[in-house]
Amino acid sequence: MSGDVLTGLEWLRIDLLVKLLVASILGGVVGLEREISDKPAGLRTNLLICVGAALLMDLSVLVARMADPTLTNADPTRIAAQIVSGIGFLGAGSIIQARGSVRGLTTAATIWVVAAIGMTVGAGAYIEAIGTTILVIVVLVLLGRVERFFFRRRLERVMRVVVDTRPGTIERVMEILVGAGFSTEALEVEKAPGAYTAVYRVRGPRDRWAAVMHELLEVPGVRKVTPR
Repeated sequence: MSGDVLTGLEWLRIDLLVKLLVASILGGVVGLEREISDKPAGLRTNLLICVGAALLMDLSVLVARMADPTLTNADPTRIAAQIVSGIGFLGAGSIIQARGSVRGLTTAATIWVVAAIGMTVGAGAYIEAIGTTILVIVVLVLLGRVERFFFRRRLERVMRVVVDTRPGTIERVMEILVGAGFSTEALEVEKAPGAYTAVYRVRGPRDRWAAVMHELLEVPGVRKVTPR
C-alpha cells in the first residue's frame, strides 16, 4: 500500500515543483526591479521567462537521462541549446531604435540573464542561481544609481547649426565642441543656396554647455545654433 502511494507521489515531481517555485521567486525579484524602473519587460515577463527556462532545462536533463547511449545520433542537449538561441529573439524585441539611438539593451540583457538563471535552476544548481540573482540586482540597482549620478553631470542634446559657405566654418564649430570636451555625431547635413544646415548629437559636460553655445554664436559665418 505504501509502495503504491510512493509511486503515485513520484508522478508529482516534487523536485520539479521546487525548481519552478525557486525560478518564479528569482525571476520575480529581477522582474520587480524592472517593473519599479518602468521597463517594458517587467515582473510577469521576467518571471515567466525564468520559469519557462527552468522547465525546459529540467526537460533537457530528463531527456539526457532517457537517451540511449548506443544511439550516436542522439542529441539530448538540443533543448537547452535552443533556449539560449531562442531567447535572443525575445530580447531583440525589447530593443527600440529611434532617431539613431538604441534603447532597451539593458532590458534585453536582463531577459537573457533571467533565462540563464532559469536554466541554472532547472539544472538543480540553486546556489549558483541565487548568487547570480543577487549579482544581477546589485548591477541593476546600485550601478544604475552610479550611472544616473554621472549622467546628471553629462549632457546629451541634438543641435542644429546653420552656417554660410565660407571655408573653415564647420571645422571651427567642431574645434570648439571638441575643445570643450564634447563628442559629436552627425545626424543630417543639408545644403541650401549660400548656407549649410547640419544636425549633430552632442554629448559632453553639462556645465560647459552655455559657454560653448555663446562661443559658437561668436564664430564668423555661424548664422544660427538651435539646441533641441
